[in-house]
Amino acid sequence: MEIMISKLPRSGQLLLVMMLVLVLAGCGAKSSGNIVEGKVNVVTTFYPIYEFAQEIGGEDVNIINLLPVGVEPHDWTPRSQDIVNTSKAQLFLYNGAGLEGWVPNFLKGLDSGSKVQAVEVSTGIDYIMTDEEHEHDHGGNEEGHADEHADEHGEEHTDEHAGEHADEHADEHSDSLHTDPHTWVSPKSALIMAENIKNSLLTADPAHKEGYEERYAKLAERLQTLDNKFRDELAKVPNKEIVVSHQAFSYMARDYGLTQHAIMGLSPDSEPRGQDLVELANTVKTEGIKYIFFEELVSDKLAKTLANEAGVETMVLNPVEGLTEEQAKNGENYFTLMEKNLQNLILALQ
Repeated sequence: MEIMISKLPRSGQLLLVMMLVLVLAGCGAKSSGNIVEGKVNVVTTFYPIYEFAQEIGGEDVNIINLLPVGVEPHDWTPRSQDIVNTSKAQLFLYNGAGLEGWVPNFLKGLDSGSKVQAVEVSTGIDYIMTDEEHEHDHGGNEEGHADEHADEHGEEHTDEHAGEHADEHADEHSDSLHTDPHTWVSPKSALIMAENIKNSLLTADPAHKEGYEERYAKLAERLQTLDNKFRDELAKVPNKEIVVSHQAFSYMARDYGLTQHAIMGLSPDSEPRGQDLVELANTVKTEGIKYIFFEELVSDKLAKTLANEAGVETMVLNPVEGLTEEQAKNGENYFTLMEKNLQNLILALQ
């Protein structure tokens, strides 16, 4: 198959790839939402961006979140209807930093007349690079995605910072280094993301600038308060070592003085070696760690195996990548889940 594709012209290769993506994605879970005429239509790739965009946009926007409730984002791919909706939207907001590896081909599949602006909302965050063993692809390869945007779409579908982003990080992306995409898990980084979302709304819809600015100010104040609370409370705990199911908490650890030990790599479906689990069990015993953290949207099997081996308990630490059906029903959101994270960290690190 690879040989046959390579013989096609570049345009044919791209068309075939998109057809395969659509066929495979057609069997996945559905996202929610439809285009609303007369509104600024904003398509977001996963929950935290959706929540921040909704908070800032208010009644002036219609938000369509691609990732369905209860689905973990790392290996999710879009459906054909998602391409149709995004083609008609004014804004397409994605995290970037390698989280949504399907984005370059997704943008190539949009209608040729689409005016949607694609914005990488993690732009401006000081990315964490890692040489962790379990290679992540998050549904695709981020290397060269800025170039792909520029070559195939011109200005209409590209993030205005894509070229700059690629230049700044070109030297960092090598076979041994990967960008950690889990920026939103730190309220400090979430503040930057919220500002990027606000600025994208101002660009797309300057007529409602006052409302966007006012709602953004309220959201930023809440995020700043959460940031201060994480900083102050975690400064008091005597222990700083946490063991988590997958490497999703590096930004939180960096910003609030913790050390993260992960069972799996950047992607929650990467498999650790038996030797890694033995070493982690020894670390748990040596450092006096009392809890192994797991997540609701991925299997807790390895976390419980490690906890049993080390003779400790398990507890939830939520990377807020999405909501479960129950959380959505109960009205949970980024702030309630992060508050629970903080309380669990305080309990575990005593």
